[in-house]
Amino acid sequence: MSVAVKDVLALKGARLTCGSKFLENFRSLYTATCVQRLIDAGVHIVGKTNMDEFAMGSSNETSYFGPVLNPWDNSRVPGGSSGGSAVAAAIGACNVALGTDTGGSIRQPAAFCGVVGMKPTYGRISRYGLTAFASSFDTVGTFSRTLEYSARALEIMSGYDEMDSTSVRVPVGKYSEALTRNVRGLRIGIPDEYFGEGIEPDVRRLIEESKKKLTEAGCTFVPISLPHTKYSIADYYILTTAEASSNLARFDGIRYSRRAIPPPKEEDGQGLAPLEEIYRTSRSEGFGREVKRRIMLGTYVLSSGYYDAYYIRAQKVRRLIAQDFIEAFVHCDAILTPTTPTTAFKFGEKASDPLSMYLNDIFTVSANLAGVPAISVPVGLDSKGLPVGAQLITKLFDEETMFALAKEIHIELHPPGF
Repeated sequence: MSVAVKDVLALKGARLTCGSKFLENFRSLYTATCVQRLIDAGVHIVGKTNMDEFAMGSSNETSYFGPVLNPWDNSRVPGGSSGGSAVAAAIGACNVALGTDTGGSIRQPAAFCGVVGMKPTYGRISRYGLTAFASSFDTVGTFSRTLEYSARALEIMSGYDEMDSTSVRVPVGKYSEALTRNVRGLRIGIPDEYFGEGIEPDVRRLIEESKKKLTEAGCTFVPISLPHTKYSIADYYILTTAEASSNLARFDGIRYSRRAIPPPKEEDGQGLAPLEEIYRTSRSEGFGREVKRRIMLGTYVLSSGYYDAYYIRAQKVRRLIAQDFIEAFVHCDAILTPTTPTTAFKFGEKASDPLSMYLNDIFTVSANLAGVPAISVPVGLDSKGLPVGAQLITKLFDEETMFALAKEIHIELHPPGF
């Protein structure tokens, strides 16, 4: 098996840039646990993949090294933040590409590029060696053309790791065997909140075709409600920016890679630049626009006078969103939704409107808020010849049901020329 690694995961001796100018020449001193487990299993690491800077973006337009092109239409984005990994899997450059999913950064680019994008339960795969964006959200997962490769990679990478306090001691499932499992009798929840306005007709049509396939396989559909979904985007961007503000404080121009030395001030008798100026200049030059935006948002919601009004309240809402899923799974075994409301958009189309860009993750962020596993599988092409993804969400640590259902609707797609 050949594997490409998103450039937010450590590989000893290789550059670890996180798509940022700040780390353009930094080389990792150790290897991430999930990557090491793959190496120990005999896989071949083919290289690192491009990404949105520090995993902050939904289009791969924020990378310091330039955008990745969607192989189905080079004028369109591949999705983000794991756009490079999605493309590597789509064009057959590797069997599996590793990505990370904080709010949809695996599933959304998987949908845009026509591949399988799998986000396991939070804690299923060790985060040791992953450069943190939002620590309570970040999840390592995979891209692949086939479900078989995705299942096999998950089997290898999963399991408790003493180096990660958030990894869990739960049995690793037989995900490859789940692909042959009969799904007759399983109940699929359809949440009203995910099928409102804004979904492109072709996306809606292909989701309906997926429902027919699952019905033919013996599944039944039940209406469910996830009533706090309407708060998910706002909640996500309060909590993740707060965590990003804290996590990225370590990049100060002193300990990691880039250091910009400002000219000394006249009043400084020693002729040295004050430490605060080194921090300010290094971070101003090293971080891109989107990263700066999220750091400032996070610093604001954590500041005195706003902490209770924003951060604490957002944590309470997160609990309500997680409770929605717990209650929904009393009535169903899995949830089916579109992965994204539209197919891949054009470069620059949303770059000047951050809110429009953030809303592109409307169907994916809730799974991260709740920590539940989710997968995007390609289910066909729209009228423009662009891939459409369907999302399946299951209970905590029930990736086996997720894979069993995914095989019933998955269509393997190859971009023209690949």
